[in-house]
Amino acid sequence: MTDPTSPDTPSASAPQAPHIRTIRSFVLRTGRTTVAQAKAFEDVGPAFLLPYTPQVLDFSAVYGRAAPTILEIGFGMGEATAHIAALMPGKNFLCCEVHTPGVGALLKRIGEQGLGNIRIVQHDAVEVMEHMLAPQSLEGAHIFFPDPWHKKKHNKRRLIQAPLIARLVSRLKPGGYLHCATDWQPYAEQILDVLSGEALLKNTSTAEDGYAPKPHYRPLTKFENRGIKLGHGVWDLVFERV
Repeated sequence: MTDPTSPDTPSASAPQAPHIRTIRSFVLRTGRTTVAQAKAFEDVGPAFLLPYTPQVLDFSAVYGRAAPTILEIGFGMGEATAHIAALMPGKNFLCCEVHTPGVGALLKRIGEQGLGNIRIVQHDAVEVMEHMLAPQSLEGAHIFFPDPWHKKKHNKRRLIQAPLIARLVSRLKPGGYLHCATDWQPYAEQILDVLSGEALLKNTSTAEDGYAPKPHYRPLTKFENRGIKLGHGVWDLVFERV
């Protein structure tokens, strides 16, 4: 996953100054890249991997068309990403992930499924937001199953904190949405508190507890299905920028 910003980062409604990151919300793992994933880097990577650069992206140039763009932060092995991109061919998906096996796995899916509406930046999404995304340029953002950092002493490493959300909301167009999902109830409660505390967001859920029904486009992954069978819950939160 990605880094939260410093607690000194201003709110989305204030002038945006460069942030200072002090705590990482991800740990780089040396996972094994399969032969198929390595081949996907070679065959598919040149067309679908974007280098990190401290310059604002021109989405029309990057995707070869003008279309609503959705940011995904931390896509894991890309199963849900590929499903959603195939379901929504009229939208562009800009996907950030730091782990090489996951990037290779999504590149493999892109090649197999002919998904032309995905681009990947293998870099910290906080810096991508900071330098590569213009204010009010996104139609939506997805953060699915970020690392919950279960131990209380590690909670400060959780991705979804108020400064990061303020930064992300500043990149959403009015009417754009933020969809988060987690299978860890204490984290769901924290996310609900953080999103509810952002002045430029409103909850789309009318449920008393504030959680949303699973949107039709988010698939049940193998991992999630396994958890549900074990009695684990899943919480979706969908907020809209005002």
